Amino acid sequence: MSKRVGIVGAGVTPFKGTWREKTYYELSQMAAREAVKDAQIDINDVDAAFYGIYNDIFERTAIPDHAIHGLLGMQDKFGIRITNGGATGAYTMSAAHAYLAAGRFKMALVLGVEKATDCFDFSSMSATPEVIKSIGWSGDSFFEQGIGWSASDSYAEVVLGYMDEHPGDLKPEITAQISAQLSQQVRSNPYAQRQFDQVTPEEVLNSRLVVYPFKELEICVYTEGAAAVIFAEEETAKAISKTSGKPVIWITGVGEANEHSFAGKKQKNMSRIMSDYYASRRAYEMAGIKDPTKSIEIIELHDAFVHQLEITMAEFGLVPLGRADSLIEENLMTPGGKYVVNPCGGLIYCGHAVGASNIMSAWSARNELIKRKLNTALVHGTGSTVAQFTACLILEHG
Repeated sequence: MSKRVGIVGAGVTPFKGTWREKTYYELSQMAAREAVKDAQIDINDVDAAFYGIYNDIFERTAIPDHAIHGLLGMQDKFGIRITNGGATGAYTMSAAHAYLAAGRFKMALVLGVEKATDCFDFSSMSATPEVIKSIGWSGDSFFEQGIGWSASDSYAEVVLGYMDEHPGDLKPEITAQISAQLSQQVRSNPYAQRQFDQVTPEEVLNSRLVVYPFKELEICVYTEGAAAVIFAEEETAKAISKTSGKPVIWITGVGEANEHSFAGKKQKNMSRIMSDYYASRRAYEMAGIKDPTKSIEIIELHDAFVHQLEITMAEFGLVPLGRADSLIEENLMTPGGKYVVNPCGGLIYCGHAVGASNIMSAWSARNELIKRKLNTALVHGTGSTVAQFTACLILEHG
């Protein structure tokens, strides 16, 4: 019989475009220290560490977890590194949950970190070209990379496929309103990269086109930072909660799915994000959720692009497929709506430190469940070519 697992502590570093004064070693230590402090435990109490680090080229080392394990005080204990593209953080939490639920460990540190701009292009004297090139190695290196594959045009393929099937949805004025709303929500997140970058829908609409249909103010930014959560099995979690005075946020459902990365009749359906559909349904089933529209209150989803945010909400079953614009048209999103969506500002405004991003989302969802006295949250990560990978976690308060 599997054990219940809960979150008993969490911490993040500030998310920044560049942490010039810190190595990824130091960022890892900062986040782990905050999570341990939040749980009011000692690092020596932790049995295992699960590291979410997406890109070896960012960190300039093929085994980026090897140094931080001892620096965190985890020497001589279990440690494993997970990499699943943009879904790295969510998959890292999924792996940690499985080990604890199986009874292997009583408590684990789950840590994500990324130091993107240590990549540098000396011809332009800028990090950006080298960062984009490094991300390009995540795609098909035999065919697509050589013709300029990037994350933006990869996701655009899916969005354009969806728009072909549902030509009345994802209207520019709606995506612009969502981006503007996220920019307002981020004001309350002191750790966010773009805390004071408030924009209007008109400014979003008038921002430059990056890859059709994505405007500059509708896409995530690359980020440096770290995030950590402490997972514990039931008895340990309850004991920690009694000491810390903070409620346990239970992980009641976990689901994952990896789609085919190539388009075709029996391969990737380009008008859907089926990984989101399957992963969310598996998480709902495990959590005993029959109707997510009546259960899910907080959604911290991986919004690499606003258009993808809308499609993902539809794949989750929270709005109808083909009517994702109802998020705004029917006032379903915060403020005052049915769903609290990315209250931290999401990846677009809080930042996208890839391995840390979904763990930051779990940190935010936990905070919001406690602060707002709500019951159920959905945390989501997606990534790789054409939104291929997804992992979802259901968090419950009490």
